[in-house]
Amino acid sequence: MAETALITGASSGIGEEFARQLAGRGYDLILVARRKDRLEQLSEQLPTTAHTIECDLATEAANLSGEVEKLGVDVDLLVNNAGFGLRGHFIELDAEREAEMVRVNCEAVVTLTHAFVPPMVERRRGGVITVASTAGMQPLPYEATYGASKAFAISFMEALWMELRDTGVRVLVVNPGPVKTEWQGVAGYDDNTAIPPGMISAEQCVTDALSAYDRNKRSTITGRFMPWFMRAAVGPKGVKLRVAERMYRPRS
Repeated sequence: MAETALITGASSGIGEEFARQLAGRGYDLILVARRKDRLEQLSEQLPTTAHTIECDLATEAANLSGEVEKLGVDVDLLVNNAGFGLRGHFIELDAEREAEMVRVNCEAVVTLTHAFVPPMVERRRGGVITVASTAGMQPLPYEATYGASKAFAISFMEALWMELRDTGVRVLVVNPGPVKTEWQGVAGYDDNTAIPPGMISAEQCVTDALSAYDRNKRSTITGRFMPWFMRAAVGPKGVKLRVAERMYRPRS
């Protein structure tokens, strides 16, 4: 019997690529996102069974486990991929939209992990993959809330990795650098915005992530350039903050 993976934010980008690669590995899927039409189009292209659930994780994360229960399937792998960022001066960004980001990037991750991981522990098998970001590995001026939300995801997942290490449940936090998806447009990047080096495809990001998951790693930085870049970015926090501020400063 095929295992089932639940993927949030599955309608595009990294989430869509997780769906394609996990289906290629034989997983049945539960695809979750706000855009039902995109989910249905994707489900028709996949070689395994793919259920679709329309869900806004900013307001409906607590309802998702009930919708999954109606399907009558167990979740063997939870992929917490949904998330978004906002770029700009913190005092100029919309406060409600920033709070919504925290609900999706942090609160929904906790809610869904609470819902689906305990049954995995009871079965002594399963896994959870959470997509964080290298943005969470240091304070990030002009993406202050986004970086902090991803720092939460990193800390949360790495702690769970330690807690669950003897349960048969694998835990991985994935830290991509720049990945070419719709994320940049949502965050407010435009043609005048400098993007840090090391851009990779969603396909490469997910391939690296699943390779790390297969090896039961605690965390991984995807791509070839970003692991080297993050290792090289050592020094006093004040210096790193100044460098990050120059790199991410909005250009008029």
